[in-house]
Parts: sequence; C-alpha cells; structure tokens
Amino acid sequence: MFVRPDAAFTRTVRVRTFRAVSHEPRPVGIIAFAKDWHEDPTSNHHVLRELARTRRVLWLNSVGTRTPKLSSGRDLGKIRRKVGEFIQGPVNVENDLWVFSPLVLPIPHSAVARQLNMRILRATIRGLRWRLGLRDFDLWTFLPNVADYVGTLGERHAIYYCVDEWSLFSYLDEQETRRSEELLLRKVDACFAINHALAESKREVCKATHVSPHGVDHAQFARALEPALPLPADVASLPRPLIGFYGTIQDWVDLDLIAAVARRRPAWTFVLLGQIMVDVERLRALPNVHLLGRKPHQDLPAYCKAFDVGLIPYVISERMTFVNPIKLREYLSAGVPVVSTAVPEVVRHAALCTIASTPDEVEAAIVRALDDQPGARKARSDAMKNETWAARVATVARIVDELPARKATV
Repeated sequence: MFVRPDAAFTRTVRVRTFRAVSHEPRPVGIIAFAKDWHEDPTSNHHVLRELARTRRVLWLNSVGTRTPKLSSGRDLGKIRRKVGEFIQGPVNVENDLWVFSPLVLPIPHSAVARQLNMRILRATIRGLRWRLGLRDFDLWTFLPNVADYVGTLGERHAIYYCVDEWSLFSYLDEQETRRSEELLLRKVDACFAINHALAESKREVCKATHVSPHGVDHAQFARALEPALPLPADVASLPRPLIGFYGTIQDWVDLDLIAAVARRRPAWTFVLLGQIMVDVERLRALPNVHLLGRKPHQDLPAYCKAFDVGLIPYVISERMTFVNPIKLREYLSAGVPVVSTAVPEVVRHAALCTIASTPDEVEAAIVRALDDQPGARKARSDAMKNETWAARVATVARIVDELPARKATV
C-alpha cells in the first residue's frame, strides 16, 4: 500500500529522533539506481527491501539502459508513467524504503544527453537528500550504465550489485554496454556478483568483487507445504499432473522445448505464469498449455503448491553461464521437484534437481520427478533454510560498512 510521502516522512523522522535519544546508531542510508519498482520482483527488490528494514533507502527507478521506441505503446506508456511519478515525488512503500522516478533524457549512448542528465540528476539528488534527511549515504547501482554519476553525488561508497551479464541481452547494444560497465567497474569501491562466473568476469576490472548468490524468502515459500493453503482458483481444477513455470517469458525461455514435451504428453497440464515478451503462438495452440499471465509475488507459494514439477527451461547460451535463477531456491523452498536445462548455477545444485536438455530427457526427468517420495518436499525445503535474503544481505552490508571511506566530490 502506498503512503503519502509527507505522513510517512513525519513518522520516520520521529523514529530517527527516538534512535538518537536511545543512542542506537543508524546505518548509513542508501541511494540506489535500480529497475522499475512496479515490475516483477528481482534481486533489486529483495536486496533493497531487506536493507530498508534497518536504514533509509531511496530507490531510483530505471534511468534507462536503452533508447525507447516512440512507435511502441508500451514505451510511451512508460514515459507517461515516469513523468507522473516524478511529479508525485518520493513515495514510502514499506519500512524505510522510498521510491522515486528521476527525469532523464532516455538516450543512454548520447554524449550530450549524458552531460545534461548529470546536471539534472545531481540537482535532483541534492533535493532528495535534503528532503529525506540523507546526509550520509552509499550509492548502489543494479544497472551497468551509471558510471557518470559515481563520485559526483557526495556518496560515502559506490557499490555495483551485478545481477547479470548485461552485454549479452539481445535488446541492448553489446559494445556500448560493455564500455559503460567497464567504466563503472573502474570507479566503484566494490562489486557483488550473483554467481562465481560473473564474479570472475568482473574481477578482471574491479579487484574488490565478491560472490553474493541469490537468497530466498524461505518462510514465504515454505507455506506451500501447509495443508491449509488453498490452491489458486485458475489452477485448482486443471488436470494433473501439473508442470509449472513462472518468470518473464522472454527469448531465453525454451518455448520449443516446452511445446515438444507438451505434444508428447497431452495428458499433462503445463502452466506458465509471467509477462509475455515474445511470440508464444506455438504454445497457445496446444490445449494442455495454459498461459496465465503475471501473478503477485505473494501468490507464488500457492502456485508452487499446485505444481507437481517446477521447470527451469532456459535456452543454454553464453549468457546462461552468468545467470542465477531466483526461482530455483523458491521452487526448492516450496518443496517442488525441479527439472532444469543445464544452467550452470542449477547444475551446482544437481543433488536437489534433475538436469535435462532434449525433449526425451525432459520428459523422462518429469516422469521420475512425479514419482516423488514421501517427505521429499520437506527435505528440499529444509535444504534452503539457511539461504535467506536476510543472511545474504547481512553479509553484503557488513563488507560495505567495512570499506574505507572515499573522497567524494559534490
């Protein structure tokens, strides 16, 4: 639920006063370049929400990693929304987490636009710091294209939380993205990467690169084991077994593989949840495949309870070396048997999953997974108890707080 900024700010000011009286030190605040808050939850959300339990966090909605297409209704709608959010000002969404959409020229590879954006954003940040009481703060980024701002905003430390190999995304300019990210890596005080391969890659430029694997909200997803949790209405009456997947349906999801297995097993039901970003007509044509769209993150445990098997059907490409699917730990926390293509980070957990590549192998793996043994779901869930977001973020925060202070220019 969104709260009026003024009212929320008043409450948090009172908290700050109380802390000062009780001599409880408050951790340094954070200003973070992130994706858009309203989009499907990713590590951006999990990490910053966890940090906002103990400190003030200002989440800056995406400053753009690509130039929008004026012929795209989706892109135009995004521009209109951002203008409205800028006018609205920072909004307190939960705990001490504030969300704001800065206005910048969405032309990330234009030198003139970059210079103008620096001036606009520096002035904007200065005002936001005054308004939210962020005298001391660390600058975090989950985006690769913000090197221009590092060292110019008055931050104590600059942190790059690297969640993917951005240069390998099909919709981004590979060379420009590599150049921008390399400049960023040379300027930050530390980098955190979500798997070992990604960390090794970034460590070539930034020596202070640490591995920080994804966590999981174990308590939330373990609810799938509760007998009283009802199944969602749109899957409750579907024929079993139910083979499930959730996540953005993009070009890295192997739709041909799903279609092939679905044709082989017409008695199985395949359910795909998530925003559709590519052509899925070959799936829509199959009567046992159901595309149910995006679902609120809090509803996913109930869908996991309905899944007899959870799929991670990613196309194995160079990019997969650097991927760490959040859904892996969520499926396992919910106790769901997992069948995945050979994503390296999933292979690291092969004792808890089944790895398969071809339609023959995936079909056979699902058959074996359907023969789940009593107690196996609870055992999978228990294996994830210590891999929480709270534990991951506490480690990252400790490393950041121990960094030597930088000399910042304001």
